[in-house]
Amino acid sequence: MSSAPRTGVPETGRRPDLWVLGVSGALLITFVLAALVAPTRVGAAVDTAFAWSARWFGAYWQVLLLGTLAVAAVLAFSRYGRVRMGGTDTPGFSWFRWVAMVLTTLLAAGGVFWAAAEPLAHYVNPPPQYAQVEGGMEGAALALAQSFVHWGFPAWAIGGSLATLVMMRGVEKGMPLRPRTLLWPIMGERIRTHWIGTVADISCVVAVVAGTVGPIGFLGLQMSYIGGEMFGVGSGFGTQVAIIVGLTVVATISVLSGLDRGIQLLSRINVWAALILIVCVVGLSSLPYVVDLFLQASAVHVREFVPMTLFRGDEQWLGYWTVFFFGWFIGYGPIMAIFIARISKGRTVRQIFVGATVLPAVVTSVWFTALGGSGLWLEQNDPGVVSGPYAEDGLPAAALAIVQALPLSTVLALVMVVVTLIFFAATLDAMSYSISSASMRSGEPFAWVRAFWCVGMGAAAIVLLTVGDNGVQALQSFIVVTAVPVGLILLPTLWSAPRLVREMAVEQGIVTVPGPGSATDAETTAGTGTVVRVG
Repeated sequence: MSSAPRTGVPETGRRPDLWVLGVSGALLITFVLAALVAPTRVGAAVDTAFAWSARWFGAYWQVLLLGTLAVAAVLAFSRYGRVRMGGTDTPGFSWFRWVAMVLTTLLAAGGVFWAAAEPLAHYVNPPPQYAQVEGGMEGAALALAQSFVHWGFPAWAIGGSLATLVMMRGVEKGMPLRPRTLLWPIMGERIRTHWIGTVADISCVVAVVAGTVGPIGFLGLQMSYIGGEMFGVGSGFGTQVAIIVGLTVVATISVLSGLDRGIQLLSRINVWAALILIVCVVGLSSLPYVVDLFLQASAVHVREFVPMTLFRGDEQWLGYWTVFFFGWFIGYGPIMAIFIARISKGRTVRQIFVGATVLPAVVTSVWFTALGGSGLWLEQNDPGVVSGPYAEDGLPAAALAIVQALPLSTVLALVMVVVTLIFFAATLDAMSYSISSASMRSGEPFAWVRAFWCVGMGAAAIVLLTVGDNGVQALQSFIVVTAVPVGLILLPTLWSAPRLVREMAVEQGIVTVPGPGSATDAETTAGTGTVVRVG
């Protein structure tokens, strides 16, 4: 499975890695065909693997996310936070464009549906460790704080901090922009051609493909549901296919136009469209209630952050909520790091942490408060108005129930559909670019490789829709299974990222090198084998 004739020799030109492309593509095709032939068996097998992964690795994932956040925060706000990454002093994108692109890598999966439904779910059925809290503002604040934990700082830190730093330093040293580079500090340059590197790339690509195709199919199902309920559009297979085809076409055009044009443009449109939706929903519900709820939920979040993150008291609940989300985000981690590393040249360690972890987490919390908080306000004023449809028809029903209970519901529903489609298109193009980078031995990904993954993921989602919800849900759950190897790939970043940043601090004169024989003299060896003295 070697991908180059020699180790330690920089690769030049643009060359696809046929092992990664072939094996990853074959695994996706095999899964789709198996779901078509035996959907019940595939669903049962995924459920079994999901339960095993959550039981044996759930606690590890919780600790990994919390540890990643802690180490990244310490690095960012120490003197090493001034280390500039990427080998340049000039960032390639403004703060707004950069953060907008970062936001597209993860938020789309929960952009509308989870933001509307999860706070309500925790309000109606409080998390096990807070079962005594029921209803009222206290219950609403607790429910929203639990959502903040699932979608906030740990989720964004896993791909937007330590992994990004290791990836950027590796690329600066001549390593490829691929998941295998995360193992470079412990294996050296031999990871470039070692079979472990190939396995790492394939594992990470499969995880993100599963985590992207599943939500695309889910989007088709939910958008057709909303279209049928609000606009009288048929909610059958034809409508679902039309939605996914349109989404795929937009994402393909965007990803083919490159980072500097299509992807960053779609990301900016994404942010403004989401802002319009937030203003409309909050303005038509209760702004004072939403602001008050945000402040109270933030206080609960700060107070209960660690207990909520590390809770292990109810295995079934964890598998449905915390462990499911954390496994999902870990599966995205390395590919997210590729994308963020590619757009973050010229940023400091502190800027990367603030712009790729802190700000996205805060924006996500505001987003969940606007949609979920408005839903809680409606539910408290008219019990069952949102929880009833949610219990009957799931995630899209919660979002639609919020819209239907407000004035100008038709206009709001149209804005919600547009925002959701832009969210998913922006995520699809960003993930297609990053997966394509992981599929290249060297150089920027070819246009045909980017189009292959973008169109291929859309086509896979369409095929899975022919077997209904079961195939889509099975693939969505499968990302938690793929998080098992991906979580092991991310583990070394806990100690390799600080070591590499200290090395760069010496190179950039941020840390003063003590003289020979100094009592504070210490040596650290980077993944390249170079010995550097650090104070």
